[in-house]
Amino acid sequence: MHNRSDQFTKSLLRDGLSLASAAETEVEVLAATQKIDVYSVPDPARESERAAMGLLGELSAEPSLFEPFNGTPSLRQVRHCLRKQLTWHHELERRVRSAARSVAPDEDTDTPPQPAVAFPALVVIGPGRPETVLDAYRCEPVQAGVYQAVPGLAMRVVVLAELPRTRATLLLRLLGSGRRFREAVADLAALPRDAWEKSIAVPLLLHFGFDQQEPTTDEEDDVSAAIRAWFEEYTQQLRDEGRNQGRAEEAARAVLTALRVRGIAVPDILRKRILIEKDPELLERWLERAIVAASIADVLPDLSGAMPADGRLPSS
Repeated sequence: MHNRSDQFTKSLLRDGLSLASAAETEVEVLAATQKIDVYSVPDPARESERAAMGLLGELSAEPSLFEPFNGTPSLRQVRHCLRKQLTWHHELERRVRSAARSVAPDEDTDTPPQPAVAFPALVVIGPGRPETVLDAYRCEPVQAGVYQAVPGLAMRVVVLAELPRTRATLLLRLLGSGRRFREAVADLAALPRDAWEKSIAVPLLLHFGFDQQEPTTDEEDDVSAAIRAWFEEYTQQLRDEGRNQGRAEEAARAVLTALRVRGIAVPDILRKRILIEKDPELLERWLERAIVAASIADVLPDLSGAMPADGRLPSS
């Protein structure tokens, strides 16, 4: 997978899965010249985050290989993925055996017990319904757009065209193309500004240049125009926030510089407090005080008055 859409797809899956898993892309399968597109291992400590991730969270509840396709996957392509799945499981077992031997190198046994290694699931993702694959592996629908292979074969097939247009499927629908992709981006734009999906998807959409829409058909013009308008507004907000943050950091450093020129020592806890302040009006007042201050208390009377003699916060 080398083109822009492929790299965006893998990056989106990796970053989305990273909310509740250890996820990495292009994992080498050492026993063969193969690479897993995205491999995800769930973090038990982040179960609540995974529960909020919708369908992607459900698909990543166990160690899983994610293999997305730009086109509807063929039987041959899925067999290639299954070969990777089996080879990767063998590699995981080899690593565990190797680690066990390194811990107990003097263990005198010809047949060490086989370590228990969870068999990783395979998640195949494609835009259309792969009839030959579904028939060959007797896949049954488990929910709209998701099929489970015959028992004993840890494989699920996700058909993007069949996913319902809900928030639970949004991150996966962004892996689609054409009108479905545009609809997914429109749904993304409609979410609250602090939505976790935006924190994952928007930086990648901008990085891979998806704000520069390709020419569309007449029926897609309205969707495409709405998306372009949203991108322009959103990126402008990001630029404004960046400028505001830069001005706040500059003002905070000016306060510290004025105090240093006055020969006034600033405890670390108050230095950090000054540097994290984002209110320009408050920073301006602090700077005005710092220029003529005789002590830190003249600049930050409310905070410095509560400071202990050693300059450290009391433990709670």
